[in-house]
Amino acid sequence: MSIAYIILGLLLLVLGGEFLVRSSVGLSFKLNISKMVIGMTVVSFATSAPELLVSLQAAMDGSPAIAINNVIGSNIANIGLVLGITAIIGPIVVSKDFYKLNWPVMMVFSLLLYYFLKNDELLTRTEGLTLFLGLIVFLIVLIKSAKDEGEDENDEVDDKLATVGYGKILGWLAIGGVALYFGSEFLVDGAKTLAKSVGVSEGVISITMIAIGTSVPELAASVIAAVKGEKAISLGNLIGSNIFNIASVLGLTSLVKEIPITEPQILSRDIFWMLAFAFVILPLVFVPKKFILSRIKGLILFLAYGTFIYLVSFV
Repeated sequence: MSIAYIILGLLLLVLGGEFLVRSSVGLSFKLNISKMVIGMTVVSFATSAPELLVSLQAAMDGSPAIAINNVIGSNIANIGLVLGITAIIGPIVVSKDFYKLNWPVMMVFSLLLYYFLKNDELLTRTEGLTLFLGLIVFLIVLIKSAKDEGEDENDEVDDKLATVGYGKILGWLAIGGVALYFGSEFLVDGAKTLAKSVGVSEGVISITMIAIGTSVPELAASVIAAVKGEKAISLGNLIGSNIFNIASVLGLTSLVKEIPITEPQILSRDIFWMLAFAFVILPLVFVPKKFILSRIKGLILFLAYGTFIYLVSFV
């Protein structure tokens, strides 16, 4: 039954996230917000909603390990699993924004999270607010730099949503909200039950099964784009997702309820894997061929992710 709850929860989260993105983008068009800003802010927040609801639900249910490892595991999966498989299907050209802005900001947020947790084994409301305010500053800089370069297009934003009426937008919002709420309930309950039944910690379940599940939408979108020969999901988008996971998901969750560290492996093992995956893409991008993530590099990331899953699950 716990597996069924987890599967149902993931399906509802994917469904809820999709409807929330549609309603958010549709409403943004009604408010005359540009596609560039919608893509960088509205879509990013909406696609982080499943992780946010899961983390909030876990924290409120007294399972902080799920909240923390959901984010840590998702960040690792975004780079090792999603980026790795996408690069294996077809090489990815990396823009210069990668090392000028996106990667340094991701590393700062990742190291800041480690510092906050290591300091007192607790993510406090003040630290959560610091993370979230840092995200706002990052978004302002990102939007300003994009406007200076005259980039007002975003392939992830569907122009058809500009003609949608308010009634349909509200309907999508209602469906998305309900699906996300019940999806997070089922997923957290299922994960806790499964952890007890198989004799492993909630942290292990959340950093593997839940993290992979919440990364499925990104993986599916990337694989479909790569197979069709279209522009695959960019490295910048995945890095942006990792930044949002730390700053918005954990930042907002800790504002609602401070998150303590209840499982020692989070600080002794898991977060170092996240830092390692975040760092390693810098040398991979530059060596041996600059600004190209080749199939070999993608295979390296994927095998590293497989190693991580094996060590976390069986060692």
